[in-house]
Amino acid sequence: QVQLVESGGGLVQAGDSLRLSCAASGRTFSYYAMGWFRQAPGNEREFVATISTGGGNTDYADSVKGRFTISRDNAKDTVYLQMNSLQPEDTAVYYCAARFLSRSNAQNDYNSWGQGTQVTVSS
Repeated sequence: QVQLVESGGGLVQAGDSLRLSCAASGRTFSYYAMGWFRQAPGNEREFVATISTGGGNTDYADSVKGRFTISRDNAKDTVYLQMNSLQPEDTAVYYCAARFLSRSNAQNDYNSWGQGTQVTVSS
């Protein structure tokens, strides 16, 4: 499996931006599609964004479309989530996940997960 470590979370105000990073190790990163998911207190974990192995195909949850951008740097074994125009409802623990070859919006399709990074947006 791929080992994943997220970073970049923090406390920001509404309207601010953050960039999350997820560093991978243990396997050939470029073979893995990547996803970002989040879990707010009291809620189930939900899909945020996904990116294909080469980075050419992406998909987003409707709630973040136009505000968040997923990208990856296969030379650095890292996937990013650029989050702009953050709102209090974006407050959650954000997780990155890896899936061999094909990207997916379904968290059950992913078998490698990071420990999560907290994002808190104040109003």
